[in-house]
Amino acid sequence: MFTSLISAQELARQIDQTHIVIIDCRHDLMDSTAGQKAYEAGHLPGARFIHLDQQLSGPKHAADGTFSGRHPLPSKEDFIRHLRELGINHTSQVIAYDAHGGMFAARLWWMLRWIGHSAVAVLDGGVPAWTELGFTLETKPPTVTHGTIEIRQSLVKQLTVDDILGNVLSKVFTVVDARAADRYRGENETMDPVGGHIPGAKNRFFKDNLQTDSRFKPAEQLHQEWSTIFSDASKAIMQCGSGVTACHNLLALEVAGLSGAALYPGSWSEWCANPTRPIATGADA
Repeated sequence: MFTSLISAQELARQIDQTHIVIIDCRHDLMDSTAGQKAYEAGHLPGARFIHLDQQLSGPKHAADGTFSGRHPLPSKEDFIRHLRELGINHTSQVIAYDAHGGMFAARLWWMLRWIGHSAVAVLDGGVPAWTELGFTLETKPPTVTHGTIEIRQSLVKQLTVDDILGNVLSKVFTVVDARAADRYRGENETMDPVGGHIPGAKNRFFKDNLQTDSRFKPAEQLHQEWSTIFSDASKAIMQCGSGVTACHNLLALEVAGLSGAALYPGSWSEWCANPTRPIATGADA
C-alpha cells in the first residue's frame, strides 16, 4: 500500500492492477477550465478527472451567509458521492497526480485521509515525471464501475477559524503558512482582498518541499528542514490561501515522518474576510 508518494516507475509496474484508481487533479487557479482541457488532451492510462472547484470544494458561504473561504471543504457525504462516481472502493489504491509538483493532487490525498481512506498516494513529479520516462498518455475516457467507498474514521485533524483565533492568543500551536513569501508578507496579493498573514504564523512556501525537477526532496532533507520550524508536528497547523497548498505541506510532513499536524481549511481567504480578525504583515518573526 502506498500512503504518501509513488514514483512513475513504480506506478508503471502496477498500473494494470484492477485495484489501482488514478485521478487527474490538474487545475489552474486563474482558469478553472484548464484542468479538464489538459485531461482531455492527454492523461495517464485509465485516469479519471476530478475538479478542484466542483468536487474537492464546497459552497463558499455557510448557511448563515458567512464566507468560508475560496475552497472550503465539501460535506463528507457529497465528497463520498463523487468518489463513488470515480469508481473508488475501500480496496482501491488511489493515485493522485497533477502537473504542478503535487500542488493540487495533495488536496485529494488529504481529503481521502479525511474520510478514512489511507491507501492514497501522490505521483511524485506528476505528468512530467511520467512522460520523461517515455510512458504514454491517452485521450479516451476510462470505463468506470460505480464505487462503494463509505465514510470511515478520519485519519487527519482539522481546525476552525475560532480555533485559530484562540491560538493567536494562547500560542499553543505553531501555524505555518504555505503561500509564497511575498504574499505572506502582504505584498503582491492578487487572490484575496486583503494582504498579510495570521499573527504569529511562520512561512514555509510549499514549493520549498520540492527539488528542481518538481519531485519531493528526500525524506531526510524534509525532516531536517521542517524540524527548524517546530519540534512537535502534533502542535502544528498548516494553512495557506484557501486550504489547498497547505495539504502539500502536510504531505511533505508525512514523507518526512512528521505526522500529526492539523489543517485549517478556510486559511487566509476565510481569515481575512472578517475585518475584526487581526492581521500581520512583513517578514516571518
